[in-house]
Amino acid sequence: MRGVKRFILILAIFVVVLAILAFVLENQQAVTLSFFGWSSAQWPAAVFITLALIVGMLIGPIFGALVRYATRRERSSTPLQR
Repeated sequence: MRGVKRFILILAIFVVVLAILAFVLENQQAVTLSFFGWSSAQWPAAVFITLALIVGMLIGPIFGALVRYATRRERSSTPLQR
């Protein structure tokens, strides 16, 4: 059973690596990001998409934690009503 789980894990990792490789190879065209008059250097589209993914993966949990903290703080500051 352990060997089957290991094989499935290796197969899943292999599929993910192939998907990432296909994504990078399909997005090799050079693009320039322009934002409020600022323009970046020309990089492959995959670089900008990957950076946006990483930034989103960092910002999302941070905002979630802030909302959770604010909700807990609000609940603890209000007296219990019976």
